[in-house]
This record gives sequence, structure tokens and C-alpha cells, in this order.
Amino acid sequence: MRNLTCVLITAIVAASVTIAGCGGGSGGNGSTGAAAPAASSPAAASAPLASSGASAASAPVVAAPSEPIAPANTVTQSTTPNVQPITVAQIATGTRNMLQTSVTICVPGTSTCQTIDNIQVDTGSQGLRILASALLPSLALPSVTTSTGATAASCTVFGSGYTWGSVRTADVHLAGEVAAATSIQVIADPVVPAVPTDCGNSGLPMLTATALRSNGILGVGPFSADCGGGCATTALPRWYYSCSSSTCVATALPVAQQVTNPISRFATDNNGIVIDLPAVAATGAASVTGTMTFGIGSQSNNLLGSAQVLPSNSTTGFVSTAFQGQTYSRSFIDSGSNGLFFALSSAPTCGFWFCPTAVQSLAATVAGINGATSNVTFTIGNATSLFASGNNALGNLAGPASNYFGWGLPFFFGRRIFTAIEASVTPAGNGPYYAF
Repeated sequence: MRNLTCVLITAIVAASVTIAGCGGGSGGNGSTGAAAPAASSPAAASAPLASSGASAASAPVVAAPSEPIAPANTVTQSTTPNVQPITVAQIATGTRNMLQTSVTICVPGTSTCQTIDNIQVDTGSQGLRILASALLPSLALPSVTTSTGATAASCTVFGSGYTWGSVRTADVHLAGEVAAATSIQVIADPVVPAVPTDCGNSGLPMLTATALRSNGILGVGPFSADCGGGCATTALPRWYYSCSSSTCVATALPVAQQVTNPISRFATDNNGIVIDLPAVAATGAASVTGTMTFGIGSQSNNLLGSAQVLPSNSTTGFVSTAFQGQTYSRSFIDSGSNGLFFALSSAPTCGFWFCPTAVQSLAATVAGINGATSNVTFTIGNATSLFASGNNALGNLAGPASNYFGWGLPFFFGRRIFTAIEASVTPAGNGPYYAF
């Protein structure tokens, strides 16, 4: 099993405070990630990318003499409704650039269901996490148990804090797709004891709707499980726990029981997603509506077309970005970040954002691990003016970072962005990759 670091960073900022930052998430699959600069006022953030740890190998296909063997990149076709509405609009905390959707979850195998609104869509993490306070008491989701029969709990460390709660199973419904009996995290579930010390030392406790800036997080990143094989074989701190009535201790948990990217559990349209958001003006927009389409190459509405495919690191999910003479190997494409984050000495700052006197036009080159590249032009505006506009969808919002390049939600406006899941077959080869 890979014993390497998996880190992805995100920051989300309250509109009433012109500060933000990106903090490093914890490592996955057995080691601790190198921390990026922490936010001064931590808020909800993307979890570290972590590979599923499952082997990509499958049994060889043996065909009868009269049967042709299907091409390696053949994707199972589907007619299942696969388009999920997504929005960026005003939310209760005033946070800008918060991409959200609604999710329906059901007690597995039943029609006892609930639709929960205001769930953040995050390509920088894996798995569905919902606040216990957002769930109806009648929605009795089964608990996942450890090898000793104890209740399983999860600590998920994000760029600027952590979530803590039980691991439960639910049927997750998105558009016409269903991820049956999938493990999710129920945040601040009273069934599990107080937060373990090692988890509680991981930054801001994001255990309420105000701290989380939402009712939950839908992690639809390029991996299947949030930790993977490392957690399946070793009791890693700040991942999974076995809980008695009074205490919780770190434990190993099989990959099949870990909190799982629900897209990977769909019957079809399960190899990735496409996010489409409209472009916004330099001053932003009050709100925008877009779509999250499930599958890549499985229906006529999710074809890659002319999109440039950029394979990402199969352990970290990183691509690289060349910008103004520097190459940032820790580069990520993350709908859970509310700004672009990179080093730019020529732009003045206001708090933790860039505040140039006029909109600046910039260019960078994003590269996959195979050397494929895509040239990107983008702009940054004055954050103080952008916040003062009252708009909630801001395409020019950016802030400084020193050792990584974060393509957050502003990068998604006006682009069609694909995220392919690790080891999943697509017309362009197996994931993980990004394409746009």
C-alpha cells in the first residue's frame, strides 16, 4: 500500500471579514502532510485528497473465439438522469463563492428519506458529510461498526479545521443516480463521545452550520475513499476511531466501510463528474446557477470533446502550475476553495486578499504528470471592492500563497471542468485526471 502524503488545501471566508487563507490538510495513507500557511480566521475547507488504496487491477477478460474483446477505454453507456443543479448565491453566513447543492439521503433500502439543502460541492475531498443537526430524528441511519463491534467514528482534517462524527450508511440520491448503502459522516453526532484530543488539536471545530458555512460537504474529488488502504491496515491518528460509551481510540477500518465518494458507488455514470458554471462579470454576480453532470463519456451530455486532459498524481491528486518563472508542483483544482491562491509580489494585499488598484490580467500553464499542458488566462480584482459590491459569485477573488497554486472556485466560472476518479475507465484513459 502507498505510504505517501495526500494533501489538498481550501479556504472559505465570511463576507463580513475580509480575511482568508489556505491551510494544509493532514496526510493520507500513512503520513502527515506538510502544512501550508494557516488561515487567520479558519473556516470550512476541503479535506486532503487521499487515494482509495484499492488496486486498479482487475481480472483479465477471456472471450470466446466469436466474441470481440472490448477496447480498454470503453465506458458503460447510461440513460439515467445525471444532471444535478448547483448554485452560488447568498448564504446565511455571508460567505462568498460557496458552491452548493441539495442531497437526498435515505435509510438504506427504504423510502424513508430526507432532502438536505445547502451542501457544499467540493472537488477537493471525498465523501458526504452532513451535520447531525440537519437530519430529522426519524431518519435512523445504521451505524458502521468496527471489528470489535464498536461504533465507528471519523475525524476529517481540512485546511482550516476539522469535522468529527459517526460513520453511518445511507442511500445517497443525486439527480437520478443512487449510491446504495454508502458510508457517510454524520458531523457532531451525539451517539459518539467527545472529540479525541489528537483530532481536537487540528484547528477550528467545524461542528455547526455557522462554522461549516453549510449543512454539509459533498466531496466529489478524484478518489473513491477518503483515506484508503493506509487506514484499512493501520490505526492512523486523525482518521477513524472505535468508540465505546465514553471514549474513542484510533482504529483501522476496511476501505469498503470508509466514508466514500458517492459518485464512485453509482451503478453507471460513476467514473467522474463535469462542473459547468457560467462566466461572471469583473464585478461578479449576485448569484449563478450551473450543473454537475455525473459520468465522463457515458452519455451525450458528458463527452470530453476538445477538453485538454491533465492526469494528476495518483496519490496526491496534484497537477503542476508554471507561473511567472516558478513551477508549483503542489497545484490543485478545487471547487471548495473560494478564491485563487498563489504568490504574486506585484499585487498589494488587503488583509489576506489581493487588492490591486485595477483588475490585473495574468497567465499560467497547468501541466499533468504526463507533460500535457493547458494555458490559462485569468484576472484578479480588488477584494475590498468585490466584497463591497454585495455580489456572491466573484470570478476575480484571489489571495497570496507561498508554496502552492490553488485553482479555486473562480477558476470554474466560464469553464467546463471534468474530474475523473482514480482507476475508473474513461474515454481518455483511467483517472485520476482533470480536463478543461
